[in-house]
Amino acid sequence: MDEIMNTVDHCNKLISERRSVFPASYTDRKIDKDIILQILENANYAPTHRLTQPWRFKVMEGEKLIDLGRILADLYKEKMPADKFSEMKFKKTAAKPAKCSHVIAICMQRDEEERLPEWEEMAATAMAVQNMWLTAHAYGIGAYWSSPSTVDTDRFEFFLNLNKGQRCLGLFYMGYYETELTAANRSPMSEKVEWL
Repeated sequence: MDEIMNTVDHCNKLISERRSVFPASYTDRKIDKDIILQILENANYAPTHRLTQPWRFKVMEGEKLIDLGRILADLYKEKMPADKFSEMKFKKTAAKPAKCSHVIAICMQRDEEERLPEWEEMAATAMAVQNMWLTAHAYGIGAYWSSPSTVDTDRFEFFLNLNKGQRCLGLFYMGYYETELTAANRSPMSEKVEWL
């Protein structure tokens, strides 16, 4: 019983203490490939209706992070009307990926036969990302899911070399950090539950 309670306590702690940690807080320390592989392996155990396993991931590191920053900044400039364009945001967008150890493109492979609604495939992919996030947190790695509108463009899909039926749902930024994490900002669960 003690062992079960220890496991439950550890699980509860991981879930309640997980936070978004942004690239500005990351150190120069790189994440070992074996840890990245374990994070992705845990993603593979997310719930999936009809076992479609729709999650797909594109792992970027090193020079590819520079390329990622460049295309994100260029796409921001292309999409933003001239009167709303910010040079500061353009530069910040270009620099952000290079502050990371790794960035993982979160992609979804649509079931070829479309046996279930697309939202279920997206939900399964999101659950895979939650597994990644919790595992990263357990390793002391910060992570952040960003969904810029530019990831849903033909040019970005070409950059990622997406297959037919694949869609990018966002980018998972990752890196070690030394900053203190703040407490969760959640309203009471009692306000969100109705017992019938």
